[in-house]
Amino acid sequence: MRSVLRFVASVMMVSGLLLIGDAAVTLAWQEPISAFMADREQQKLKDAFEEPPARVVRRQPLRGDAIARIDIPAIDKTAYVVEGTDTDSLRKGPGHYPDTPLPGERGTVGIAGHRTTYGAPFRNIDELHRGDRIILETPDGTYFYRVQRTRIVDDQALWVTRPVGYDRLVLTACHPLYSASQRVAVFARLVRRTGSRVR
Repeated sequence: MRSVLRFVASVMMVSGLLLIGDAAVTLAWQEPISAFMADREQQKLKDAFEEPPARVVRRQPLRGDAIARIDIPAIDKTAYVVEGTDTDSLRKGPGHYPDTPLPGERGTVGIAGHRTTYGAPFRNIDELHRGDRIILETPDGTYFYRVQRTRIVDDQALWVTRPVGYDRLVLTACHPLYSASQRVAVFARLVRRTGSRVR
């Protein structure tokens, strides 16, 4: 009986240490298991983006299609953007709000992303400052934005994706870290576009 109890105690101690380790890694970096899954999905999206299906080229993507590559130099982040902001889509990477224009169309383009799970693509967007660059590369062109401001808003603040008098990009994510009580919204203005992809 004692050997069984010792075994159970050992298993519980090891399990506890693993849970503490997982929590520490999540707090310091991101959730490791979902990060591994997101890395695999991002590789698939990269391949799909390099050879996009005709529906993406025609600007008629389906949920989960790779529609763009986002590059945010100030926080050293690059990721492939999918169509859709449902749970399954956001597990792959940042997701385009389907009710906003696609990158390159007139209006306000909206993209959401996780901050602590599934690769945490938008973990540090709250560190962006006025003038920082955001680059969106699509199958038919590249769009260059400059950050205007960052705001913390209510989690139901739908106004952030409304059109304004110019073309802009809005990045959103839950705020603060490890909570969904609010959103951080980064507003950026389109400053330049090119007709071909940047390599």
